[in-house]
Amino acid sequence: MTSDAPDTTDGAPALDAFRADRVYLGADHRRNERRTWIVTGICAATLAALVAGGAATRSLALIASGLHMAAHVAALLVASAAYAMARRHAGNPAFSFGTGKLGYLAGFTNAVVLAVTAVLIGVESIIRLLNPEPVDYTNALPIAAAGLVVNLVCIWLLRPTGAAAARNDPQGDLNLSAAHLHLSADAIVSIFALAAILAGRQFGWAFADPVAGLLAAGLVGQFAWTLLRRAGAALLDINPSPELTAEIRRRLSDEAGERVIDLHLWRLGPGHHAVIAVIAAEHPKPAAAYRARLAGLAGLSHVTVEIREGAESLGDGHAGHSHG
Repeated sequence: MTSDAPDTTDGAPALDAFRADRVYLGADHRRNERRTWIVTGICAATLAALVAGGAATRSLALIASGLHMAAHVAALLVASAAYAMARRHAGNPAFSFGTGKLGYLAGFTNAVVLAVTAVLIGVESIIRLLNPEPVDYTNALPIAAAGLVVNLVCIWLLRPTGAAAARNDPQGDLNLSAAHLHLSADAIVSIFALAAILAGRQFGWAFADPVAGLLAAGLVGQFAWTLLRRAGAALLDINPSPELTAEIRRRLSDEAGERVIDLHLWRLGPGHHAVIAVIAAEHPKPAAAYRARLAGLAGLSHVTVEIREGAESLGDGHAGHSHG
């Protein structure tokens, strides 16, 4: 058996290096955590203003925007807490593959919150269509406009920067992506609210307000479904990149008589992947030689190689095992 893991026989320094190798947080983790907390505070203040304004003007579109903002505050609290927990427990050996997936768990939770918000907005919009109520369009307009401005500022604060922006990786930091998507949806809801208020004030279209609410519900529901699929795929260890899998298989089967008989690729955190490969070879090389073939593959942070020698050993046994 061979292993490329750091030698722990020299005491604490080597053990610390081994633990650091298990930290699979995103490159912009601290920056994203800090900005998420800032945006949480901004959204909490905006929530109070929207709810008060919607109640005073009796605007469903404005109330829908406020309700969605309430979901944002809850979602942003979850996202912020996930960042903090992932950072604080990054070196905890109880997490076998690090804490990078806490962001995906937060993203899935926030997707559920979005879905519930969509249902609530849709139900209230239908009720208001069946039982119209007067709306104070004049006072509702500046509140809706202010809500849109706040959303745009928060979207700018949570924009991806640096390496994440350069990669344009939609499966990167899903925790940040979920928070950003929440706010983007709310910005569009605010635009619907503004359009409904303007239509109601200008043309007397009372139906415009609940129709805007229904459109908002449909959009928020679509965003929720997108997030559920992305976060669920990461949590269930669905292969994140068939292209990377094919490249790994090609490199490990580089010479005659070598064959990859089992291969697993999954996501550990933003920008981090793990792979387990089982290689059958009549004349196998050391495990480190196969690991070296994977050097330079972006995002491949944890590699396990198992070697089985001889065609007759394809069903059981192994000659080498390497972690890293």
